[in-house]
Amino acid sequence: MAERKIPEVDIIVDEKAGVIKEVGPQRKLRSKKGHERRTNGAIYTVLTVMSIVWLVPFVFLVLQSFRSYKLEKGGMVDYLLPKTFSLDNYAFLFEGSNFFHWCGRAILVGLACAAATVALVCLAGKLFDRQDRGARPARVGILGACLAAGYALLVALTAALQGFAPAERPVAVLVCLMLFLAIGAIIARVYLKQDSKLLRSIPGYVVEDRHEGAKKLAAMFAEFALLAIILQYILIPMTKSQYLLWYTNTLTIALFTAVLQTAIVLSVSYALSRLRFRGRKLIMNAVLVLGLFPGFLTMITLYFLLKQMGLTQSGAVPGLILIYCASSGMGYYISKGFFDTIPKSLDESARIDGATRFQVFMKIIMPLAKPIVIYTILMAFMAPWGDYVFASYVAFGDQQGYNVAVGLYNWVNTNDFQNYFTRFCAGGVLVALPITALFLALQKYYVEGVTGGAVKG
Repeated sequence: MAERKIPEVDIIVDEKAGVIKEVGPQRKLRSKKGHERRTNGAIYTVLTVMSIVWLVPFVFLVLQSFRSYKLEKGGMVDYLLPKTFSLDNYAFLFEGSNFFHWCGRAILVGLACAAATVALVCLAGKLFDRQDRGARPARVGILGACLAAGYALLVALTAALQGFAPAERPVAVLVCLMLFLAIGAIIARVYLKQDSKLLRSIPGYVVEDRHEGAKKLAAMFAEFALLAIILQYILIPMTKSQYLLWYTNTLTIALFTAVLQTAIVLSVSYALSRLRFRGRKLIMNAVLVLGLFPGFLTMITLYFLLKQMGLTQSGAVPGLILIYCASSGMGYYISKGFFDTIPKSLDESARIDGATRFQVFMKIIMPLAKPIVIYTILMAFMAPWGDYVFASYVAFGDQQGYNVAVGLYNWVNTNDFQNYFTRFCAGGVLVALPITALFLALQKYYVEGVTGGAVKG
């Protein structure tokens, strides 16, 4: 007969209760580090699986874009890797256009214009030092003249190298002039550090001047070069390729919307965060209630209003910019929450030193609100970049007013799906590249903007 092992027990006498308890052997306590390691491993495993699931469609899109529509006909196929890697689909997107020649010339024009503009801005800075700080009109005039000279060089070089005739598109020339003066003045003031005495007099505020010497000039040169290249899209758009026309429309809408919507949202957010006036609470509550209703409810009304102004079909680009910017002030919530975290003592100190509300906003709040500014720009850029509903409704069948989303959808919807599927994939890859690059470059500020603005104001 097998011996039965009697488990060891501890006997505890509870004198108050008058009972004797038997307590079994204590189990070994789990290691805290082991528990954390197992928990983190499970979390990382789940996140890895989710990332793979999220990336699979994009990987499929990229691989199918390299499948030649000439050699491997057919839309959806039962294999992932192309039998023969080819750039036929990408060549089709740029077919009939001078894209690569245009890009090369645009880069040359942008570099030459940037070099001249930086030299003129530095000259303006030297002239500023010889004048009294109170001579504001003279300073504005000098800076405006230098920027206007840089823009004149941009137009002249574009006309000489790109075959652009300024007399044929006077509206585009004037629009680009205003943009160059406005954005160029901001760039110049940032790097010239004019009127920084006000900032240095604020208690607890340190002016960061990391861009000195060659780094400062290189950064200003790069920004002016990028500005010159972007403006050439407006001056001489590449309309020979159908896809490039849609891409240009999308880029134009997204850039204008990003600039205008950011200015509106930040202005409204600052006013509601810092100012106290009658009806402030009522405005915030009314905006909150109106935000509960989707914008699609106004589609029919908006279409007929835009049609009366000629901003539909072929004029859909300015019409869509107007739609995206019209009610942008209602999205002030996150920006206002971020502004609420900035101490008001900075505003009060600057006001005591004689600064106006606008000077406080531009020279104190904006340098401290870099994360929320970048977050607002990203959100404003993304919304029109991938929009389909409003864009298709306003363009209404006119290919001159299509954006990329509407144009690509029509390729696989109205045309031959079997032949256009791979070209649709190539177009989708090119659409995803700018957004992906922006997020990779600005992810740090994007996260800081979201977390900094997600506070109770």
